[in-house]
Amino acid sequence: MKTDSGTWPVFVQSFPPKPEFTADKIPDQSGRVVLVTGGNTGIGYETTKQMLKHNAKVYLAARSQEKAEAAIASLKEETGWEAIFLQLDLASLASIKAASQEFLSKEPELHVLFCNAGVMWPPVDLLATDGYDLQFGTNVIGHFYLTELLMPALLTGAKTVPDGRARVITTSSSGAYLGALNYSTFKDTPERKKLSKETLYNQSKLANCVVAREVAKRYGDQGILSISVNPGNIQTDLQRHVPRVVRAVMNTILLKPVQYGALTQLFAGTMPEALNYNGEFLIPWARLGKPHPDVLNDEIGKRMWDWLAGEVRAFEARQ
Repeated sequence: MKTDSGTWPVFVQSFPPKPEFTADKIPDQSGRVVLVTGGNTGIGYETTKQMLKHNAKVYLAARSQEKAEAAIASLKEETGWEAIFLQLDLASLASIKAASQEFLSKEPELHVLFCNAGVMWPPVDLLATDGYDLQFGTNVIGHFYLTELLMPALLTGAKTVPDGRARVITTSSSGAYLGALNYSTFKDTPERKKLSKETLYNQSKLANCVVAREVAKRYGDQGILSISVNPGNIQTDLQRHVPRVVRAVMNTILLKPVQYGALTQLFAGTMPEALNYNGEFLIPWARLGKPHPDVLNDEIGKRMWDWLAGEVRAFEARQ
């Protein structure tokens, strides 16, 4: 199989073989504290459900308290266990800071952070609260800041589990293969307005992989396992901005049920075999893949990390 960036990996990964990993293989998660961003819907909901079924204590982070509470009620009916709501808007740095403070006030340890939430193909004129492109702000900056703020709990959590690892699992996309990092488009600029919403999405998903590898490099020797995943082409609310006719065709030909979409990140977040994949990119269904070449470029990774850290420092200085 070709592994260079471009349309070929996207095509091949759209038609993966039958999964060998299934959710019933997840080890008992008793004693583990888990946080799932976007846990109220789609892949996040399925991930939350499986972690609850396997006895984890799960925080469900979402923007809407109403939608989160409805999901928590449904999850309790399905699993017998109750997730804990955490108010979080990844498009707002202030909300991320407040959410992390709320979590840390309750939990000294975090064992698995699923950076799952995201937006795809919203209208280009929509921006994050702090002026970033909505997709880059939510998908990349938001999860970067959240992970950094929760790192003390992750580092503590790594010391309290038998395998000595706390896990940060980042949901990317096959769209990462089509991405290119254009720093002049991360904020609301004339250059950004020239790009399509699809191009902006692919850029954010490439950046997810770049950041995930940097987390592995910077924190791996302290007990942090960081993996990015392509969950596959899945039927979820992520396609809410896709035209109705296109979505109908996608559902018929391309998209799989949501249970499939959670498999790869559940494998990364729970299985002993995943300990061998720090900094790697997993593809459907729970297989090791080769990412976009930029992900493996140390200079690109450092530049991305330094830019994100600088944006966070500037926000903190304004507080």
